[in-house]
Amino acid sequence: MMIQVTPLAERKLKERLEDQPGFFKLFYDTEGCGCDGINVLLIVSEVEDGDSRIESDSLPFIVSRQQEIFYEDKIRLDAEERFSSFKLDSDSQIYGKNILVRDMRNVSTIQ
Repeated sequence: MMIQVTPLAERKLKERLEDQPGFFKLFYDTEGCGCDGINVLLIVSEVEDGDSRIESDSLPFIVSRQQEIFYEDKIRLDAEERFSSFKLDSDSQIYGKNILVRDMRNVSTIQ
């Protein structure tokens, strides 16, 4: 699996790391959303058993092997200057235009 990150998205994600180590975990959240689920980017401290690395030119991305089936082999992450959310898409679909980033580095478990 590979993710292409635009320069603007890369800059905004690096700002979210705040010079602290972390991984961006692509996560399909179905808890408490009142819908089928939404895609989010979690900032986590470490790679867990069952996570796969996502190939990227610049930033460390991971995804749970169980959730990897939701995504195509090549995906793109983009941002807009005026918004704090991101757009995740591929050649054949849009995964979300309002992908939020949640910093989970100081949270004990993913809810």
